[in-house]
Amino acid sequence: MVSNNSCVADESAASPRLLDRVRGRLRVKHYSPRTETAYLGWIRRYIMFHGKRHPAGMGKPQVEAFLTSLAVERRVAASTQAQALSALLFLYREVLAVELPWLDAVTRAKQPSRLPTVLTQAETAALLGRVADSECQLILRLLYGSGMRLLECLQLRVKDLCLTRREIVVRGGKGGKDRVTMVPARLAVALHAQLARVRALHEADRVAGRGDACLPDDMALAHPRLPYGFGWQYVFPAAGLSVDPQSGRLRRQHVCAKRIQRAVKKAAQDAGLTKLVSVHTLRHSFATHLLESGCDIRSVQELLGHSDVSTTMIYCHALNSGERAVPSPLDGLLDSQSFPRRSTPT
Repeated sequence: MVSNNSCVADESAASPRLLDRVRGRLRVKHYSPRTETAYLGWIRRYIMFHGKRHPAGMGKPQVEAFLTSLAVERRVAASTQAQALSALLFLYREVLAVELPWLDAVTRAKQPSRLPTVLTQAETAALLGRVADSECQLILRLLYGSGMRLLECLQLRVKDLCLTRREIVVRGGKGGKDRVTMVPARLAVALHAQLARVRALHEADRVAGRGDACLPDDMALAHPRLPYGFGWQYVFPAAGLSVDPQSGRLRRQHVCAKRIQRAVKKAAQDAGLTKLVSVHTLRHSFATHLLESGCDIRSVQELLGHSDVSTTMIYCHALNSGERAVPSPLDGLLDSQSFPRRSTPT
């Protein structure tokens, strides 16, 4: 008879192999590196939550208990709980080939209805003017001027930036969709200089026997010389080389996202902004300022890459503020004499 302790040891020893299977399946289905990291993290937490039991020996009750604990005990956001659920469904359906029934007993975290933080044009100018790092400033100006998400900008390739037509082709955006957005005319000179710097850096890498870029969907297998082309280089490359987590090769990646996030946080503090500002705030401000200037909402929808116009409609809240707002009835009173005075006790 095998003891319970030996069973746990066997299951714990098997978990690294399980995670390798999950990682391999994620890559076969072309999930992004960030999704891979998130899914593996949630699967580890799920296994540890149930005392290192192997997921093959668990099912619906254990999944429901874990997700309910996230909502009730840890009080995570609804989006966080949804991501954990997606990770576990991927594990059971794609790796263990187990179809879980509808998880109706899960206590769902409430999805709050929040309005995005939007800066005024004066606040945006103050924020961008406080960024000391010239490369970070160029990236942030491009984010505000084009409406791209941070990683869409950092993963931008030279071939997808056309300064002649002043357009950017965003490849594989959220939901795996391509779209076209604009290049601000004010950034043309700075972007020309950036591309010249990238070319010089790429030529130096080629001389050193490197210079190959990471290609999507294993295109390098069919075109071995393609990764060395200038068009596949990042518009905003990192200063040094690092190991590519997907291939294990030493390559020049793009600028680190945390560097840009730290620059925004510091610039917001230096500018004295009281709003909770993040890099994504620039995307919100891009959409709102276009709508305020009279741009058609369908055009804004296409520039942002939203599938449904209802998603873009959230930015219309700003149109009911400032000079365009519905006047308050308080502002319709003739003067302050209309207010009754409070009687003071004697």
